[in-house]
Amino acid sequence: MKINVYESSPALGQAAAVLTAEKLNAAIAAQGNARLLVSTGASQFDTIKALVEQKVDWSKVEMFHLDEYLDMPDTHPASFRKYLRERMTSKIALGKVHFVTPEIGVEACLKALEIEIRKAPIDVALIGIGENSHIAFNDPPADFDSKEAYFIVKLDERCRKQQLGEGWFPTLDDVPKEALSMTPYQIMLSKCIISCVPYAVKADAIKATLEAPATTNMIPATLLKEHADWTLMIDKDSASKTDAKFLP
Repeated sequence: MKINVYESSPALGQAAAVLTAEKLNAAIAAQGNARLLVSTGASQFDTIKALVEQKVDWSKVEMFHLDEYLDMPDTHPASFRKYLRERMTSKIALGKVHFVTPEIGVEACLKALEIEIRKAPIDVALIGIGENSHIAFNDPPADFDSKEAYFIVKLDERCRKQQLGEGWFPTLDDVPKEALSMTPYQIMLSKCIISCVPYAVKADAIKATLEAPATTNMIPATLLKEHADWTLMIDKDSASKTDAKFLP
């Protein structure tokens, strides 16, 4: 586990983009292609903005994303596919893009994603951490046992309030209660995980993750500490509640 603390979210995002590009370029040099897993949400704005400006042969990069709400068209302001099209896939010419598309039928979507993602490991996974310490939409108590690639999850109230607070929905009742999400098991199969977690609203989650004495599905992000190549990138605001002894 590596922990880096930055002055601000833009500084964090720039550093994360450079590191991600280095990892992608190394994978392309070694195997001729790279596979990238991308998170969404307000905390990823600066990282994605900087990432699309990096020098990478994007035609050799295959991208997956983590999750999508059930029963939501990709034209909805909160759709993660819309988010990624606007901020990433419309700006760089990726070799392949695999979106979570529940409208084709949930079972068909789950099967198609599993087939594609199991073809080869993810080289770089950008995995955010939610205000309730979730990874993807795996809210506490997260299912650490499933060996599926993606599955249906129920969203807890704190997760739904985060989506409301970030401005994606007009009221809490408008926030969906279910989503399709990559499983913790599948996330952990990635070769390298980089977590970009800025902002004061994430301070409790960072404190809980770093100070927890053991891995627990009640703090899903603690699972990342078991990964052989995990880099946590936080800013001074998100680090503000964590005991200094847990920080570099």
